[in-house]
Amino acid sequence: MGNLWQDYKAAWIVGGLAVIALMLSVIVVPEDEQAVVVRTGKPVRVYNPFIDKADFGQTGAGVHFRMPLVEQVIRIEKRLLSVDMQQQQVLSTDQQRLNVDAYARFRIVDPVKMVQTAGTTERVTQQLEPILSSSVRQELGKRTFQSLLTAERGQAMENIRKSLDNEAREYGAQIVDVRIKRADLPEGALAAAFVRMEAARQEEAKTVAARGQRDAQIIRADAEAQAANIYAEAFGKDPAFYDFYRAMQSYAVSFGKGDGGKTILLSPDNAYLNHFREP
Repeated sequence: MGNLWQDYKAAWIVGGLAVIALMLSVIVVPEDEQAVVVRTGKPVRVYNPFIDKADFGQTGAGVHFRMPLVEQVIRIEKRLLSVDMQQQQVLSTDQQRLNVDAYARFRIVDPVKMVQTAGTTERVTQQLEPILSSSVRQELGKRTFQSLLTAERGQAMENIRKSLDNEAREYGAQIVDVRIKRADLPEGALAAAFVRMEAARQEEAKTVAARGQRDAQIIRADAEAQAANIYAEAFGKDPAFYDFYRAMQSYAVSFGKGDGGKTILLSPDNAYLNHFREP
């Protein structure tokens, strides 16, 4: 065995170096990564780049080669990444101070530009965070607190996404979505807002009730006027019968059985008893 090593020592060394060189030359690029090959500080080629709507396995993932010690490989996430905005206060148009917390989702669509401008995805995230904060502050500063509780909030998010996407393109990134995790009033201001909202609803309820009472009185008065007109027209056709009818109603009340044996003393010639004397 010792003689074999001595006889083929140079060949073993060369073979070992060849194996090491081959191992350093081979790079494996998975489907969820993009690989940028850099030579002397400049990107020279990309393996498995992001291609919108590309079929799985058709963008160059797998085994590739590089020049060892001369070319370096920078691996970049192909999946969605996120940038979180630190919570901050925003002043709305109705002078409400809002505690806002938001985040954005992005992906690297131009890995070469990303390497040239930022170098790493962590650096891209650091660059986008203050831009996201500025975009959120500017957009929400144009709106009222109440509008953020309606469908108008979706339009605000889209405006922020477009504004942030324009800046993100400079780093080879694409903003996919922006979402507000919370947009609340400070604790003390929130309680005061609820009190104002409750008072406003009570005032509105009182106004509605007053309008209902007014309308009811108008309807009742119209009905009574129409009833009086109908009675007047009906009894005006026969005044004598109307007088007789009213007298009978009065007699029923005065001399009814429900009076409990009450005694009424009247003179025989009293006008109230005229209908008793008339044939």
